[in-house]
Amino acid sequence: MDRLQAMATFVAVVDCGGFASAARKLNLSPPVVTRAIAELEERLGLRLLVRTTRVVRVTDAGARYSEDCRRILAEIEEAESAATGAHAAPRGTLTLTAPVLFGQLHVTPIVVDYLREFPEVDVQCLFLDRVVNLVEEGIDVAVRIGELPDSSLQATRVGRVRRVLVAAPAYLAAHGMPQRPEELAGHAIVSAAGVTPVSEWRFNDAGKPLSQRVLPRLRTTTNDSAIAAAVGGLGITRLLSYQVAEHVRSGALQLLLQDFETAPLPVHVVHHEGRRATQKVRAFIDLVVQRLRGDPRLH
Repeated sequence: MDRLQAMATFVAVVDCGGFASAARKLNLSPPVVTRAIAELEERLGLRLLVRTTRVVRVTDAGARYSEDCRRILAEIEEAESAATGAHAAPRGTLTLTAPVLFGQLHVTPIVVDYLREFPEVDVQCLFLDRVVNLVEEGIDVAVRIGELPDSSLQATRVGRVRRVLVAAPAYLAAHGMPQRPEELAGHAIVSAAGVTPVSEWRFNDAGKPLSQRVLPRLRTTTNDSAIAAAVGGLGITRLLSYQVAEHVRSGALQLLLQDFETAPLPVHVVHHEGRRATQKVRAFIDLVVQRLRGDPRLH
């Protein structure tokens, strides 16, 4: 097995967490995969993986080497794509990530249209309410909500969303509508961990920061369940504007304390910086940027 094939095999073992699963992914026999890793370790003179009867664990040296392998393999793929010409049809597997509910509401319809337009591309979606490391987890494109740290990644701003308080009209009719954040202490609160993981909510009071401690009656780990509880009349919850846009439009939920909202959060499409983007990545970025910038729920 040549060096590049060995690198690809090692990355597959790391990604799959084992030799047998990597062999299935690569359509190779497990002994071939095992021998390739052994030869690679012998050539490098270091241990890349620690094998036990149950798991395969990557060593510190192996983790660093896997990142280098991913970069080298990606650059080779990029070079080959460029060599085929600017008008070559996108092909291969595109891996992207976005927050769970954002992925469901905004990204999935775009992915469906993208796959229809480019039949030689497959897409893997990782919809997770955590920040995913694009390099370590092999991600091509990410949608991020919030301010971005400085990095070597390329970011295109496509919109912004607000942190909003909402409640059902029936709840407000029974318990009254708060006029100031301090009045939340007398209301039933639903806390969604993805947006409001702490029991202190921050507001903007005429340009001055204001914090209000809340004691949730319901704490939940998913935004969907917080929305359902609020629509059901349990109490007041705090979410991102895009998550409740349809419920507000239909009248199922009502916005509260809008004069006290903090600054909106930017929405970016993020990808690896490089001399050339692969055709599959460039085509998706062009489509997702156009569609998200045109979505009124993100403005």
